[in-house]
Amino acid sequence: MTIRWGLIGASTIAKQYMIDAIRAQADGEVVSVMSSSADRAASYAKENHITKGVDSLDALLSSGVDAVYISTTNELHLEQAVAAARAGKHVMCEKPLALTSADARKILTACKEAGVVLGTNHHLRNAGAHRAMREAIAAGRIGKPVAARVFHSVYLPAHLQGWRITKPEAGGGVVLDITVHDADTLRFVLGDDPTEITAITQSSGMASGGLEDGAMCLWRFKSGVIAQSHEGFTTKFAGTGFEVHGTEGSLFAKDVMTQNPIGTVTLRTEKGDEELNFDREGLYVRSLRAFHAAIRGQGQPAATGEDGVWSLASAEAALQSAKSGKAVAINPGL
Repeated sequence: MTIRWGLIGASTIAKQYMIDAIRAQADGEVVSVMSSSADRAASYAKENHITKGVDSLDALLSSGVDAVYISTTNELHLEQAVAAARAGKHVMCEKPLALTSADARKILTACKEAGVVLGTNHHLRNAGAHRAMREAIAAGRIGKPVAARVFHSVYLPAHLQGWRITKPEAGGGVVLDITVHDADTLRFVLGDDPTEITAITQSSGMASGGLEDGAMCLWRFKSGVIAQSHEGFTTKFAGTGFEVHGTEGSLFAKDVMTQNPIGTVTLRTEKGDEELNFDREGLYVRSLRAFHAAIRGQGQPAATGEDGVWSLASAEAALQSAKSGKAVAINPGL
């Protein structure tokens, strides 16, 4: 059975990653794309060899699609995801699922009621580097994990800035853009859930309208692990990384908080340093393979709707903490 996809949003991320990932599946086909601009829909469809370009959600949902990928601005996700679910379409939605965790749970409910698959596009948990870290921890290679650090402050290129740094009403800001990813990656690698977060944010000159372009967060997890993370749009030369420290060893991952299958992971114990081997499969290709399998009733998406609720609840708590100056409990309400 061919799974026919419709793109809700003529986006850069779909063009750079998702279209190719869908087409890399033996049973995947992109048949339509929607933009609020008819001209943009038509030009995007032509440029990316997609049969149909439409300018309304109804038109896309009635264009013969089985699944949709939503990559519009964040404030549109709720309405579009619920409409797709009610039309019987499987939903892969960009993070964050919505502007609030309460709205994210509405999407989860709509998809469950409709009997369709819901996935959150948390690409980082599909990286071979993070999977190698998770496996090393689960195998006890660093002993009991006690602390972690995430370095995920980058420079947001001009062509991606736009609403992310100017429109609070669209769900802009670095916390809803990057902290959600760090929440999910920490949960995945540690196999643990966060219970509390303390955050401070900054507006260092790139963002406006009250939005933040940098954040530092302190996390507490159920197991007792503590973590720190740095998210930003404004650091051109920082590099990215992920460390996990345990009672018997440490993991040092470099250049891994990215959309591409790159970077290194080093395990350090009393025996010395060991570079871990991991596959270099495309993150989105792996994600789409799991999603297609879930549609066929085999397993679940790499990042489920519940995972999306968890990450959004974490980001929501971070914003509340930054505003109040206090630690805030993370409660996904699941």
